[in-house]
Amino acid sequence: MSVSEELTRFVRGALERGVERGRIEAELLAAGWRREKVDEALGAYAEVEFPVPVPRPRPYLSPREAFLYLLLFTCLYLAAFNLGAILFELIEVWIPDPADPVRRGLSISWNVAHVVVAFPLFVALAVRQERELAKEPAARGSKVRKWLTYMTLLVAAGFLMGDLVTLVYKLLEGELSSRFLLKVAVVAALAGTIFTYYLNDLRKEES
Repeated sequence: MSVSEELTRFVRGALERGVERGRIEAELLAAGWRREKVDEALGAYAEVEFPVPVPRPRPYLSPREAFLYLLLFTCLYLAAFNLGAILFELIEVWIPDPADPVRRGLSISWNVAHVVVAFPLFVALAVRQERELAKEPAARGSKVRKWLTYMTLLVAAGFLMGDLVTLVYKLLEGELSSRFLLKVAVVAALAGTIFTYYLNDLRKEES
């Protein structure tokens, strides 16, 4: 028997004996269980008036679900990366590098093609998934969804940290320029938007 199954059975047994949820939670926390595990075990049963504990529907992993979430996050990465590349290229055109007087022509067709295809598909998939989650809130506990969401938060946080480190380095070197600051702002805006969106999504799940 796994730890989660043992904890869930304990919670079920306590609820069957009429023990209040607050007391169950307090005793488990006092015994050393982590709060998220306790919340997960208690959340497995609905808070309804019934002689026996009523289990909530548990999320399950299906190939279809994994495919849709992988496609959704792949579209997100492609759209964000190529949008950033487009903005970087436009900045290079608007504010040329004095050290590079010979500037090649604007070349963003490939990046635009990625954004035109990936971003609408990402929006369509995100809207579809939100509608499904509204119909079946328990699906928010999907393992593949959580893993991909946390991975996206990690990637976005990595870009934000790298962006800040680069800014501080250039500041110490005295090499700040309008071109550089605009590029820093682009990375911060893209990574910050993604990070904030999925962080709020996780908070919505917890609530």
